[in-house]
Amino acid sequence: MRRAGLLLALVLAGCGGDRPAVESPIGDAAAQARGKALLAAYGCVACHSMRGFQTAGAAGPPLETIARNSYIAGILPNNPDAMARWIAAPRSISPGTAMPDLGVRADEARAMASYLYGQ
Repeated sequence: MRRAGLLLALVLAGCGGDRPAVESPIGDAAAQARGKALLAAYGCVACHSMRGFQTAGAAGPPLETIARNSYIAGILPNNPDAMARWIAAPRSISPGTAMPDLGVRADEARAMASYLYGQ
């Protein structure tokens, strides 16, 4: 019964007509590479550990598995858009957070989130 339901769901998913393709929520390889460079440029590894970086701070939570967490900062539902909002303006979301507002632009925050969710 479970297989039949899964098969039906897969068949119906392919019946979308001419809808445009949806971009991956974590971006492409170029966005992820830009995000990694921005994480380094903004010094995020001074407080966080992440894949792809040899140096890592311990003041902030580790980010290697951030995509598997339920929440960001314990308050935002965990998804790439919320992560980008958090990176760009953490104190507007949680005024007492230790996470500094580094002046990250929205497009930079999206690229940084792309790397974090794609690592």
